[in-house]
Amino acid sequence: MARVVVASLLVLELVTILMWGVKADWYETVVENAGIASMHTAVTHTGAVILLDRTNIGDSQLPLPNGVCRDNPADRANTHDCTAHSALYTPNGNGIKPLFVYTDTWCSSGQFDANGNMVQTGGDADGLMKIRTLCGDGNCDWVEQDTQLQNGRWYATNQILPDGTQIVVGGRSVFTVEYVPANGRGTYYLDLLEQTSDAQQDNLYPFVHLLPNNQLFIFANRDSILYDWQTNTVTKTFPTIPGEPRNYPSAGSSVLLPLTSDGGFSWPEVLVCGGAQYGAYLSGNTGADASQTCGRIAPLADNAGWAMEYMPQKRTMGDMVLLPTRDVLIINGAANGAQGWGGASNPVTAPDLYKPYNAEGTRFTTLTATDIPRVYHSTANLLQDGRILIAGSNTHQFYTLYGYLPTELRLQTYNPDYLGANPPAFTTLPGGLAYGEAFTAVLTANNPTNIELNLISAPFVTHSYAMGQRLLQLAVTKPADNGAGGYNVDSAAPPSQQVAPAGYYMLFPVADGVVGYAWWVKIG
Repeated sequence: MARVVVASLLVLELVTILMWGVKADWYETVVENAGIASMHTAVTHTGAVILLDRTNIGDSQLPLPNGVCRDNPADRANTHDCTAHSALYTPNGNGIKPLFVYTDTWCSSGQFDANGNMVQTGGDADGLMKIRTLCGDGNCDWVEQDTQLQNGRWYATNQILPDGTQIVVGGRSVFTVEYVPANGRGTYYLDLLEQTSDAQQDNLYPFVHLLPNNQLFIFANRDSILYDWQTNTVTKTFPTIPGEPRNYPSAGSSVLLPLTSDGGFSWPEVLVCGGAQYGAYLSGNTGADASQTCGRIAPLADNAGWAMEYMPQKRTMGDMVLLPTRDVLIINGAANGAQGWGGASNPVTAPDLYKPYNAEGTRFTTLTATDIPRVYHSTANLLQDGRILIAGSNTHQFYTLYGYLPTELRLQTYNPDYLGANPPAFTTLPGGLAYGEAFTAVLTANNPTNIELNLISAPFVTHSYAMGQRLLQLAVTKPADNGAGGYNVDSAAPPSQQVAPAGYYMLFPVADGVVGYAWWVKIG
């Protein structure tokens, strides 16, 4: 009977594709076995994707090449390991290239620098103090720097700053911030981190957003501040968000909503969604209902406070992705429990779409569900072609490829309904732009009435949070037919490094809601 139902569904799906050309939104398994479960995922400016797990996990299913092995006496699972714990995935061709990483990257943090190199910090055990780099073109392996962190950091957060350095915030039982590279700066105590460290330490992987006034919005547990990173002082304290704890291990998520050229990119808003009941992690209560609320705040407003909304579904461990359409995708996670090995139940397999410009009460839509649960240690990243790469999910201490919520080695894409027929396509675009520089984009499109040029960063995604995620809607003129089969759109680069820290961004053309293939642009 089950086979008949499956066959009927496949026939229905085929009929839908034949009738409409493409499904509204759909999933595709692009790699059946990546060899590792990606706990940390980031898209490089070549379009390749860094996959990174922890090392203290025993053998993966991806061998290192040419007989290379990792001999590390400090490894607590396997001191002689000939398998990879990081890889480079190439979406064009779905190739997997093993990478060599030495110390433990478990629950570490990272961010791309201005030249597109990954700077990756901390971890567990022998990785606690480490700073690692991976070259931006992927033709390399991980390099451990001679300089180390000043405080050991496990479950910290990184944010790239306008001066090109990264601030590293918090970590387990660490109530300081520091900078990489330090450039003579030390560590700085942050009271917020200590005051929000409850019995289950719900202040881990704090949410950190760079605002256009050059200050940081830092959120931990349920509280938040405005932080001047240049003077290392707190300039504003915000009301406590209602509801449940929102950070690891309760695991909500957060995004800085798109900044727009209207008003000079000066009006930031922050969205925080999901979480878990307090105590679910400590007690191991896998049946405790997850949070169903989101809070939205404009940190630079006078008397800023939280406006609360309900999601269609309860969700902890959801990943929030800024889409080229300026909407927010909330995907992955569970409806009950909290983060941790075996800490959750009832996977939420259908994503929700949040439209920030709709009226309150009309912003959420539930989308098509997947058949692959993605819970603890899963990720979601926007690709250059507009698809969402979904990776990971390992609810166990070691790789467990059987039973309830097994270790997930498949890579999957979610294909949103904005990937329509005849997408816009750039034919001419500068590869690099100075701040405020005017430019003209030349593209093909299907009789467009409106074209957007949306600039999106490539974040470091781990534990339900995308570090450094940022979307800028650039100013544009109406598309002008150039008489050569294309359209010209005049625009300008972001005005400052406070609005867009120097680095590589994906620039997406969006024509009447249809998203085209992004080109990488270096800003600054």
